[in-house]
Amino acid sequence: MEDFHEEKAFVVDEVNNVIKESIETTIQNAAYHHNKVGQWNSNIVEQCLKRLAGLNKPFKYIGGLCPGLHAASSCYWDSTTDGCTTYKYDSKTMYCIVNVFGLAVICHLRF
Repeated sequence: MEDFHEEKAFVVDEVNNVIKESIETTIQNAAYHHNKVGQWNSNIVEQCLKRLAGLNKPFKYIGGLCPGLHAASSCYWDSTTDGCTTYKYDSKTMYCIVNVFGLAVICHLRF
């Protein structure tokens, strides 16, 4: 039973690694350039969601980048399985802040 909950649990370190890799692959130490921000945002979110889906965990992922320095979010969930993380990447010219929520998808089969 414990393995079941471990498999269903939102693992922050695992998700943060996916976010970090997605940011680094997209930005590649580039300096801030206003015209590239929209494409960077799209690429980072798409890569994060694809990589998270590739983990084959039973979660519905919701991700996004913070467009400014102030943001707020809330969610009603099951604290034993669901979770969220915020990852901050910074360089000399910009910050990139990514939020990911993971909501467990649990099917209860009845026969």
